[in-house]
Amino acid sequence: MILFKHAKKSIELIDGFLNSIDQGALIFKEGVKNYLLGNRESFLDNLKTLSNLETEADITRRKIENILYTQSLMPQLRGDILRLLEELDNIIDMAKKSLFQFDVEVPTIPPALNQDLIKLTELSCSAIESVVPAARAYFRSPEDIKEKLHRVYLYESEADKLADAIKRKVFQELPIARLSEKFHLRYFTLHIETLSDAAQTAADLLSIMAINRSI
Repeated sequence: MILFKHAKKSIELIDGFLNSIDQGALIFKEGVKNYLLGNRESFLDNLKTLSNLETEADITRRKIENILYTQSLMPQLRGDILRLLEELDNIIDMAKKSLFQFDVEVPTIPPALNQDLIKLTELSCSAIESVVPAARAYFRSPEDIKEKLHRVYLYESEADKLADAIKRKVFQELPIARLSEKFHLRYFTLHIETLSDAAQTAADLLSIMAINRSI
């Protein structure tokens, strides 16, 4: 009965952890959009909320790790689960740092890039939002993981294509005189794009985990 109680508690914590990752993607998306549109106050609210979510995710992750170790729950799967939590935690950490850099460096974004960067942010966040239900499926219905993961790869691929197009536009089309400004725009494009790569890394791990669990 005690073992079941701790198992139930760990699943509840994992659900809460995944909720933080999912909400973090939504807030990051809103934060980038508000920055590009000049909504400074809303942007700062987004940054504060994302920072709180990242802290909450860290705390929850440590609680899950403690239960898995101290209660000897799921010993055969523990290593995979801890790696998955680490990869997912890395996503929200990257999102917070990326949004924070907008606040610190205050990049000047040409209005001609606004819609492209908003779309890129949406694609990267969609990759994150797609990996979350796949992670939930691992604990509830492992047979559904593969079906859910294909969306992650689709969004990641589209994000890569758009990021390349944005970089080409910056260096070949837009009338930007200073090379340093072009580098700065490429830097922020890369930061947004990298979130979809992090989602893909988590998806790759989940794919392997699903195979290991079926053996």
